Amino acid sequence: MSSIARNQTKERILSLIYRKKQLTKQDIAKEMNVSIPTVISNVNELLQEEIVEESGVADSTGGRKPVIVTFLPNSRFTFGVDINPEKARVILTNLDLNIKYDEEFLISGLKDMDTIMKEVAKIIENALKVTGVERNKILGIGFSLPGTVNEEKLLLELAPNIGVRNVDFKKFEGYFNMPMFIENEANAAALAELNVGLVKDKEDLVYISITSGVGTGIIVKGLLYKGKNKRAGEFGHMTLVPNGKQCGCGRKGCWELYASQRALLEGFNEISNMKINNLSVFFQALKVGDEIARDHFDKYLNILAAGIQNIELALDPRYIVLGGEISEYSELFMEDLKKKIFIENSFYDKNDLKLMASKLKKNSAIIGAALLPIKSAFFMKDEIL
Repeated sequence: MSSIARNQTKERILSLIYRKKQLTKQDIAKEMNVSIPTVISNVNELLQEEIVEESGVADSTGGRKPVIVTFLPNSRFTFGVDINPEKARVILTNLDLNIKYDEEFLISGLKDMDTIMKEVAKIIENALKVTGVERNKILGIGFSLPGTVNEEKLLLELAPNIGVRNVDFKKFEGYFNMPMFIENEANAAALAELNVGLVKDKEDLVYISITSGVGTGIIVKGLLYKGKNKRAGEFGHMTLVPNGKQCGCGRKGCWELYASQRALLEGFNEISNMKINNLSVFFQALKVGDEIARDHFDKYLNILAAGIQNIELALDPRYIVLGGEISEYSELFMEDLKKKIFIENSFYDKNDLKLMASKLKKNSAIIGAALLPIKSAFFMKDEIL
C-alpha cells in the first residue's frame, strides 16, 4: 500500500495543493504563512514522492518568475466499495475521483459478509491487473454500507436490510492488505456531494439516498452530523404510516417501506400486469402515459414529499439533495415533487429550501467511499460532528 511520510508542515502543504490543484510556491508560502525555503524543502519531498510536479512559471510582478506546483491526480489511487441488499459494486479511482475500473456482482440472498469480502478482494486484484496500477500506489479502500456504522471501530453495528449486525471489518484486513475505512451509505454520499457534487463547499444540506431503502446524510456547517450513537439521519425508519407494514428494523410503517426504489417497483407490480424489476422500465411506462404507472407514482410522490416535509421541519437545511438511481429521472418528477412539498403552510416556502437532484446520480455513495482514504491521506479536515 502507499505510504506518504510527512511532517506537520508538509501535511498542510499537501492538503493545500490537493484542494487547490495548482499553486506557485509563493502562493503556498503566503497562504500558510511560512517561509519560501520551508515551502521549497517540503515541495521537494513531494516531488520525490511524485505527488506533484513543477509545471512552468507564472507571471512575475518583478524579479524571478514564480514556479508553479501542480498536483498529480494519477500519482495515487483508491478503491470504493458500495454494498446494498441486491449487489456490491467496486470501483478504482484516481485522486480526482475519476473512475478507472468498475465492476459489480449480485449478493441477493447472501448473509455471509465473509463471502462478500472474498469476492471484493478478487475484484480488487483483477482491477490492479487490468489497469496496471501498482499496489504501492493505492491509498486504501473505503466501504459504503447500508446501516449504522462506527467508523472508528470499523464496525457495522446494524444493517437490517441485509440481515446482519455487529460485523467487525478488522477481520477482513488480511484480504486486502491496505488501509480500510467504512461509512454509512447515505453519509458517504453526503460527503461526496459536499466535496465534489452540486453543493460542493455548501455548509448545510441533507442528502436523501433512495435505493432499496431510504437513508439520509446530514451536513451541518460543513460537518457530517452523526450524533451521540452514530445513528443520526435514520429518517428512512421514521414512522409515516402508523401500524403500517412491518419493517426489518422491528418497527412498523417506516418511510423506506413506501418511498424506496424497492417499494416503488414492488407496489407497481402488485397492481399492474407488467412485472418489472428496474426503474428504467417503470419510467418508460410513465413516459408513454400508462395510467396505472401514473397513478401509482403520484401516490409514491405523496409519501416521498411527506418525508421530505418532516426533514425540513426537523432540520431546516439550506439544501436537500435527492440521490440514488431515481435521481437520473428527476426531470420527469422534480417539479411535481416540489409542488407536493411546498404546500401552503405557516413554517416554510420554496424560497427557504433548495431541492435538487444529485449531479453524481447513483455514484454518490461509492464516490464517497472512495473519498474516505483520500481524506485520510491528504489530511482534509475532520468532518464528523
